[in-house]
Amino acid sequence: MIEAFSARFGSPGSFSFTWRDAVDILIVAFVVYFLLRLIRGTRAVQMVFGLIAILVVYWISVLLKLVALRTVLSALIFYLPFAIIVLFASELRRALAAFGRTPFFALFSGYRAEETVSDLVLAATSLSTRRVGALIVLERREGLKTYIENGVPVDAAMSYDLLVTIFAPGTPLHDGAAIVSRERVAAAACFLPLSLKEGLSKRFGTRHRAAIGVTEETDALAIVVSEERGTISLARDGQLIEDLDGKSLRDLLYREYATQA
Repeated sequence: MIEAFSARFGSPGSFSFTWRDAVDILIVAFVVYFLLRLIRGTRAVQMVFGLIAILVVYWISVLLKLVALRTVLSALIFYLPFAIIVLFASELRRALAAFGRTPFFALFSGYRAEETVSDLVLAATSLSTRRVGALIVLERREGLKTYIENGVPVDAAMSYDLLVTIFAPGTPLHDGAAIVSRERVAAAACFLPLSLKEGLSKRFGTRHRAAIGVTEETDALAIVVSEERGTISLARDGQLIEDLDGKSLRDLLYREYATQA
């Protein structure tokens, strides 16, 4: 082992640490940190612990020369890469999408940004005052075509009047989400994936879980108006920012626009 170490790094006295080694370590640390953030708060954490436990037991079986156990675990570890792909399919999809994003697209484009944000804030606060439930999803870099196709096509310029009309109680489009794509309401009454994150408060209903769910799967933003409490929340990256007023919501939307520009 000493000879192998010396062959790779030289003798202990001549060990050198170059800038390439530092860059190498920083990249690995960033990748590990990114993956940990990706699975934080999801069921994948328990799966990771389970995989680590299997590897630890295998290592112990090798040390103690437990032939039968080692043979069984060796066969199991052979299929481990395939199991990881199946178990972490959602997380891997999100990771690849995150790596594939380009920094050259904004949440909204140019001149229309202020008008778009104003209409969104005005609609959310108006619905909140009347305690009318609403879920508005804002498409960003990742397309939401899958969710748009399962809703009712609208394809109309987004405006305060249109959003308030869509979520008016008793109308066919009231339930489900309205998806805004490129300053147009692409579809309404859309079904979104519900978050399966553990530890969510029981006060969160279907709208809030759907808002968290779609922002876990994509880079979209989701504005939620609670029908029971009349509160406004904004979901992003699988996290929910609660109890917003009009000014707070406006500031958050402008901040998201600025960071994407």
